[in-house]
Amino acid sequence: MQLRSTKSFTPWLLILPSFALALFIISYPFFNILNQSLHEVSRFGMVRDFSGWTNFATVFTDPVFIDTLYRTLTWTLCVVGGTILVAVPVSLILVQDFYGRGLARTITMLPWAISLTMTAIIWRWAFNDEFGLVNLGLQQLGLIDAPIQWLANPRLAFPVEIGVGILVSVPFTVTIFLGGLASVPHDIYEAARIEGASSWQQFRRLTLPLLRPFINIAIVLNVIYVFNSFPIIWIMTQGGPDNSTHILVTYLYELAFRLGRPGEAAAVSLVMLAILLAFTGLYLHMQGKEEEHG
Repeated sequence: MQLRSTKSFTPWLLILPSFALALFIISYPFFNILNQSLHEVSRFGMVRDFSGWTNFATVFTDPVFIDTLYRTLTWTLCVVGGTILVAVPVSLILVQDFYGRGLARTITMLPWAISLTMTAIIWRWAFNDEFGLVNLGLQQLGLIDAPIQWLANPRLAFPVEIGVGILVSVPFTVTIFLGGLASVPHDIYEAARIEGASSWQQFRRLTLPLLRPFINIAIVLNVIYVFNSFPIIWIMTQGGPDNSTHILVTYLYELAFRLGRPGEAAAVSLVMLAILLAFTGLYLHMQGKEEEHG
């Protein structure tokens, strides 16, 4: 009896050091940020008097924060949704057996190997109103007469950044979908073709249901990744012009390191954490209901 009890605790003893280290790495920054959000903090990070919920009240009454919150939700929804819509057909093409498929896959995955910061710098140059390749190409095609100030116009800058966000998210998502499509048996497609099913019916009735678990994984990972994505917006516009492209993570950075308000920045970071936890919980709850009905 004692030997069996020792064996049951052995796995826990083996993982205890790693678990304790991971708990410390996660919990220390969390409690540090929580402490700063409840105190007055100098621009140099010195924690002063206890202020309670003052930092949260200041943030929630800031119209820039409210606009930034809605813009962050729009950014996440558009980038993640656009990425899924683009990645599915690209994956369906790349999974086919055709000459040059390896090269096509390499070209598709190549942007993933480049630093996101460097990618944002390249796109900022491309959309430059004076010497950018986008304006030059459109002018040579006769589509525009004069250069367009893409990143200086509040109505154009944010849609441009959403487009860039979709492009840089596609390679990772395609990788997930290719792994899912590779596990789908080809016999079912042959049987469907024999039964007279069209390509659209095969996609809707076979491919999409079998690919759904991988789509779910891609949605969750992309939401977390895109929601916290900093380089694209900060490097291309730094939240401008006139705060029209700020999302929560860039607004937080500006509060902490430009405006010298780390207490309010800590409050914003906790709001971001709460939103992600709420999304994850809601999504897992919806998935559980789907599995029960399925």
